Amino acid sequence: MKKLKIIIGLFVLAMSTNVAIAQTAKQIAYKVYEHKSPKNGESDMTMTLINKKGNKRVRNLHQYFIDLGEVEKKIMFFTAPADVKNTSFMNYSYDEADRNDDQWLYLPALKKVKRISSSSKDNDFMGSDFTYEDMEKRSPERDEHKLIKNETYNGEAVWVVEATPKEEEQYSKRKVWVSKSKELPLKVEFYDEDGELLKILTVTEVKQIKGYWIIIKQVMKNVQKNHQTVISLANVKVENGITDSKFSQREMERGL
Repeated sequence: MKKLKIIIGLFVLAMSTNVAIAQTAKQIAYKVYEHKSPKNGESDMTMTLINKKGNKRVRNLHQYFIDLGEVEKKIMFFTAPADVKNTSFMNYSYDEADRNDDQWLYLPALKKVKRISSSSKDNDFMGSDFTYEDMEKRSPERDEHKLIKNETYNGEAVWVVEATPKEEEQYSKRKVWVSKSKELPLKVEFYDEDGELLKILTVTEVKQIKGYWIIIKQVMKNVQKNHQTVISLANVKVENGITDSKFSQREMERGL
């Protein structure tokens, strides 16, 4: 009987430990999701597309963002080169866990704002290695989380968390390296539907601006196509009074 109690006790302890680890992994995901960020701001953006031969295509943009609590809004305007100039993109991310982001794309050649459908969100964003889904702010409630390990990455203490979607999506799972001090993802691995590594997102520069940690430079590499996209921010301004009126389909059509 005593031996049986010990076995039961060990089983309960093991179950409790697994639950604690699961909760910790989800808490880490929420640390990233609820990361302290500015309420509004703007910046210049450079998007550099690099093919397997090393050839580059550079696109320039200007973006604005605002956090209204229940919804976060972002709008981007392409300013160069000529073939994408005046194209604009807008994203609304909602606080409701079960509500998908709303996205729109304005193409000046068509003079029309197009809503991005759910079925199109796995398409590439303007020929880059980011999909429309990658542009969303993803709720932790959409995934099951597992804490893989604690380690050091580029000199920083990190958690490595595995996120598996609760429903079938374009990625079978993601592995995320989260900075313990900054509560930001420093690296993300994306796995395709067959469980093979598809893309790696690497954050190469982070800067503190007015007390907020901002990702300044990141690289998304498609390891299967040997193609990558580098996104860099410059002239970052935060808490500068951008208002909600900036984020509308009318503004997408008007441009900068």
